[in-house]
Amino acid sequence: MPQKSTVKKPAESRRTTAATPSVGGRIVEGLKEALAWSKGEPSSARVNLVRVPDIDIRELRRGMGLSQSQFASKFGLPPGTLRNWEQGRARPDAPTRVLLAVIAKHPEAVADVLDKAS
Repeated sequence: MPQKSTVKKPAESRRTTAATPSVGGRIVEGLKEALAWSKGEPSSARVNLVRVPDIDIRELRRGMGLSQSQFASKFGLPPGTLRNWEQGRARPDAPTRVLLAVIAKHPEAVADVLDKAS
């Protein structure tokens, strides 16, 4: 009867050491840290908070000398949404406020990017 050849893997490739946690172990540890942080408990979690500015959209638009429809068209915003923001019926979400902050500082850069994209 022919013998089967078996190849054994080196022992070090089959084991993980306590110093090197598995990917799953690191994920679980990260989730535990996040949960502790969210509950206000001591945690080694690193948290970076970014303050997103509030922009007076009406003041920004008027400062640029644009009507609502011109501003909306130039920067790819729905005119009705812009009206709602200016009248206080709605508030732009955080990513939109970031875009508005960039428009306030560098309107030509945003307009240039949008012109090239279309």
